[in-house]
Amino acid sequence: MNTGETEQQVAEFLLQIKAIKLQPTNPFTWASGWKSPIYCDNRVTLSHPTVRTYIRQQLSKAIQEKFGSVGCIAGVATAGIPQGALVAQELGLPFIYVRAKPKEHGRGNMIEGDDSMTGKRVVVIEDLISTGQSSLQAVQALRDAGYEVAGLAAIFTYGFDVAAENFKNANCPYITLSNYNALINYAEEHQYVTRKDVDMLRSWRDNPSAWGVE
Repeated sequence: MNTGETEQQVAEFLLQIKAIKLQPTNPFTWASGWKSPIYCDNRVTLSHPTVRTYIRQQLSKAIQEKFGSVGCIAGVATAGIPQGALVAQELGLPFIYVRAKPKEHGRGNMIEGDDSMTGKRVVVIEDLISTGQSSLQAVQALRDAGYEVAGLAAIFTYGFDVAAENFKNANCPYITLSNYNALINYAEEHQYVTRKDVDMLRSWRDNPSAWGVE
């Protein structure tokens, strides 16, 4: 897999289909309360067969190259579930998914799928990495249930230092198809944003919790 080409192609797709929106002068507000000039919703990729197929194929190739032989794919609820199921189908592997919290009725499951998969070497699939906290919560749930987590694969990362630190502390390697730097470089080159916008976008990534706070 040519990493540079993949980063650029995924960035192009995400911008073209508006899975990623850049609004430096009219920022979004995240659930965390952070003000942000970017919003990423990779669920939009599912509605575009060409993009969906490319992401499925590239995630599958990246997993094979980075993690080798695995026995199972696990999606993180909710946006990682369809991406994970597509990858599992591509690789011909069993699929499970991890809830954000245990089910409040029935068996109270946090991990949904065939119990006989416990103990298998698994790769976790996410659509997006921000701080990594929700992803690593799923990783820990799998470990607690007896799975060997080989690592995590995602479509896109904002590239926050805190995410890299969180994954390092959790001893969980991860890969992404594209990232914030590749996206901003592509957006500037193809005139989605101006040079001034780029400076603002980079300043946000350096300190997102304080950006836009007056």
